[in-house]
Amino acid sequence: MDGAIIVGILIIGFPLLVLIFIYNGHVNRRNAVDYAYASIDVQLKKRWDLIPNLVNTVKGFAKHEKELLESITRSRQQARDTHDDSYERFEGERRIDDELPRLIAVAESYPELKSDKQFLNLQRNLTEVESQIAAARRAYNAAVMNYNNGVDMFPSSVVASMFSFKRRQHFETRADERRNQSVNL
Repeated sequence: MDGAIIVGILIIGFPLLVLIFIYNGHVNRRNAVDYAYASIDVQLKKRWDLIPNLVNTVKGFAKHEKELLESITRSRQQARDTHDDSYERFEGERRIDDELPRLIAVAESYPELKSDKQFLNLQRNLTEVESQIAAARRAYNAAVMNYNNGVDMFPSSVVASMFSFKRRQHFETRADERRNQSVNL
């Protein structure tokens, strides 16, 4: 009788342990994705804080670049107002990615601005933050890949489906950004 109880416990307990193990793996990977996203958020906050200073510095020199300055300010605000990992948030950040190099290019055409210490410091800080954002995005994409593998692969896909674990979206480069960029000197 004791052997039958042990066998019964093993028959019932083993699948339950496997279910718990797989479920906890999904939770662990989901939390890793959330943590990686929060790391991106921290870096983006640094960039958002730099943008007004950079815009105001350039504004004093490049008054006729009003459209670009307003556009980058608007993009910053839209990105800040979207506080999740949605497609809209990623697109808002991509607009900033597109506009910041244009802002720097405008600034580069003003010799007195190029040598301004405040501008040089802001540009150096922005370059550092952009590098940190790129690293955080790589970490996020790695965490998303690991999470999505758990959601997609059998048998953990069965558990993912049972507990509504859904695939997450990567930070992706748009097709037009994948082309080789030519620099004309």
